[in-house]
Amino acid sequence: MSISQSRAAASPDDQAVTAERCAAQLLRGDPAGSAEEAAGRLLAIQAQDPRGARLAIRARSAGLSASDVDSALARRSLIVTWLNRGTLHLVRTEDYWWLHRLTTPQLRTGNSRRLAQEGVPPEDAERAVAAVRAALAADGPLTRSQLRDRVAAAGVRTEGQAMVHILALASIRGLIVRGPPAGRDQAFVLARDWLGAPPPAMSREAALGELARRYLAGHAPAADRDLAQWADIGLRDARLGLARCGAVQRPDGLADLPASPQRAAAALPPPRLLGAFDPLLLGWASRAPIVGPHRRIVTVNGLFRPFALAGGRAVATWTIARPGRARTVRPARHPDPGSPERRRRRRDTVPRRIGRLAR
Repeated sequence: MSISQSRAAASPDDQAVTAERCAAQLLRGDPAGSAEEAAGRLLAIQAQDPRGARLAIRARSAGLSASDVDSALARRSLIVTWLNRGTLHLVRTEDYWWLHRLTTPQLRTGNSRRLAQEGVPPEDAERAVAAVRAALAADGPLTRSQLRDRVAAAGVRTEGQAMVHILALASIRGLIVRGPPAGRDQAFVLARDWLGAPPPAMSREAALGELARRYLAGHAPAADRDLAQWADIGLRDARLGLARCGAVQRPDGLADLPASPQRAAAALPPPRLLGAFDPLLLGWASRAPIVGPHRRIVTVNGLFRPFALAGGRAVATWTIARPGRARTVRPARHPDPGSPERRRRRRDTVPRRIGRLAR
């Protein structure tokens, strides 16, 4: 059966599919031995919440901490920049150039619209990008606040979200990436200065095949629509990539790589705490197999809360009081404030296995 027909696949709501996906995501089986290995498996980790990106690495590795991720950023083996879906992502440096060429052209129209909404016309945007490039060439790495001063000095509006979209424009053009940590911030650098000259570009068809192969390595089994939404590419391109990488279609209609021994007879992962914007909620078109009825894990304004996973399902949310310590773990379904059920649940404890993870 052709991979192009996977759009007719049944909804993957059974535990066997969830177990396979968790194994692909390094939440079950042998953990990653380095931040680079974890990032390589997932290809791109959403990173607009820096703590969430670090926790995504931690949950999929053994013996790593936030400092290991920061060290990888400082030694240039990992970087953060705007890629898939116009969102900041953490990727291996070796994957940056081809992934950038493939996933950023479609971001330009939306970026131009947002700049106009923020009161930055095209001529001002050009002046702002030139100011960013000149500042980084002379004095980089520089933080966003430092670059804001340089752009404002060039006579360009930086209030509201204007500066964010100016930096996104420079990133979409391949001029800058986020480089080394700078205290609680992350500095920007010129991509060529930080990463060196880009490698020869692969063909678009070859890049789509690599994208599909790498996506399936960290997300299979999945449908063509899952890949299209995750990478923000067209459905036709997603199908072309799946065909190019030799993906096979399973009896349930989902695509997988041929011979995936790491997921053979996969079992559900043990209970664990996952961070904000964890890849387990962002890798497929539907979050229902993980979230189920607990939709408040994703807020109305698009924030993805840290959550506890047990039995392959999100069962609670959690927060951090101070670095390295979980403060509270709450059941994922919250009754109305002040109701007898809400007051009773405040007194209740979460399942013991989840409670131990919070200590």
